[in-house]
Amino acid sequence: MSYNIALNFEDGVTRFIRCNPGETVLDAAYRQKVNLPMDCSDGVCGTCKCRCASGDYDLGDDFIDEALSDDEAEQRQVLTCQMVPSSDCVIDVPGVASACKTAISSHEAKVIRCESLSPSAIELELELAQGIDFLPGQYVNIQVPGGPHQRAYSFSSRPGDTRVSFLIRNVPGGLMSGWLTGRATPGQGLSLTGPMGSFWLRPLQRPTLMLAGGTGLAPLLSMLRQLASAEVCWPVTLLYGVTRDEDLVLSDELDALAQQISGFRWLPVVADDKSSCPQKGFVTDHFSDELLNDGEVDIYLCGPPPMVDAVLGNLRERGITPVGFHYEKFAPSQSAAA
Repeated sequence: MSYNIALNFEDGVTRFIRCNPGETVLDAAYRQKVNLPMDCSDGVCGTCKCRCASGDYDLGDDFIDEALSDDEAEQRQVLTCQMVPSSDCVIDVPGVASACKTAISSHEAKVIRCESLSPSAIELELELAQGIDFLPGQYVNIQVPGGPHQRAYSFSSRPGDTRVSFLIRNVPGGLMSGWLTGRATPGQGLSLTGPMGSFWLRPLQRPTLMLAGGTGLAPLLSMLRQLASAEVCWPVTLLYGVTRDEDLVLSDELDALAQQISGFRWLPVVADDKSSCPQKGFVTDHFSDELLNDGEVDIYLCGPPPMVDAVLGNLRERGITPVGFHYEKFAPSQSAAA
């Protein structure tokens, strides 16, 4: 059995490698032509120091304190020349991918389905020759057909599948939106690069609050679909905020996930005061003491910049500092003419 190791570089690029039992991360990386920083490879210089953000491993004792102190080890700093994984791991590498002689991955895909779910949201489903490894919550860049422009979209599907999906905001005058709503047909090819991004699901260690604004639901859906195949021991709540009732999409999918994931529930929140939704206003209007749990909570937030700023401001006013706070802002790209 080998382990899947995600190397997250400072420029946002993520590269996945396979690590064999008993093999160090440094050796596994070099075997797969990723030149992680190193000097001695003997636990002496500290050049290969990284941080393990997720996963289990053994460091042994064949390194000196000057290379890795006890305090650093307690903070999950690792020497990749000594680190032997015992599970899948995510490692933060202090450097850019190009410096390690690796590059962002390219993928070719074909359109399976392109459907307008609402006036504001499009669901795009693609077929890949081979599944893409990514961390739930990450994104790829998709090239707009017929030109040099790219747009960044978060996966809404779970990692590893050959069929991948995206929930995309329908932007009036947008280059990609215009192609998706007017010219996309099954079988057409698209070029993808990635995965990228630091917004990804960490291991659940406490109650989790997910906050989605519009099509910011996409990366949270990917996280939830991953959790559906895992054992979940902590409550997970999703507040899904939209402007109007018709902007709520994939409600049936969320209901199904609530049946599959122990302790998961979701609540729609609609800003329009004419809405029939029981939860009106903004997601911050529905921050209960139970959900915030005196800060003993992990929060995942994806939405437009005003929503992210509002959530940050609300937490400051309440004096709440979550143990984990991960967020991603998105702003729709317009065409040059727009």
